[in-house]
Amino acid sequence: MTTSFVRTMPVVLALALASIGVSAVAQTSAPATAEPTTTEKVKEAGSEAVDATKRTTKKAVNATENGAEKAWDATKSTTKKAANATERGTKKAWNATKKTTKKATNATKNAAAKTGDAVETAGHKTADGMRSTGAAIGEKIPGTAENAAAKKQ
Repeated sequence: MTTSFVRTMPVVLALALASIGVSAVAQTSAPATAEPTTTEKVKEAGSEAVDATKRTTKKAVNATENGAEKAWDATKSTTKKAANATERGTKKAWNATKKTTKKATNATKNAAAKTGDAVETAGHKTADGMRSTGAAIGEKIPGTAENAAAKKQ
């Protein structure tokens, strides 16, 4: 006999004996179970209803907590985005204001310089015109230097 046969033989015998015992027990033992009474059924149903209510309440509480946490996170995120957008918009507006103010200042300086030059030119032309007119009038008035200079020519 081989070693494996010697090892498996006791296992086979044990299984054979166990199956005989199981079939005998199956034939002899048939316990009679009585149906539960209405009171027991009601108690069982009430207990199940309480358990179901507890489970549902727990789920509702968890859902509410999760929803509140999600809403809070969304509010924080949106508030942060709004604050950042406001800061960026404020910075852009400030830079635009500085740039526009600088352009307006330079334009005002240029306009003032051009106005000053125009006034100066007009003043010189007016003065030259007045001198010419004065010289022409002076040539006709006896005893003036212009009159004497006109006679020498």
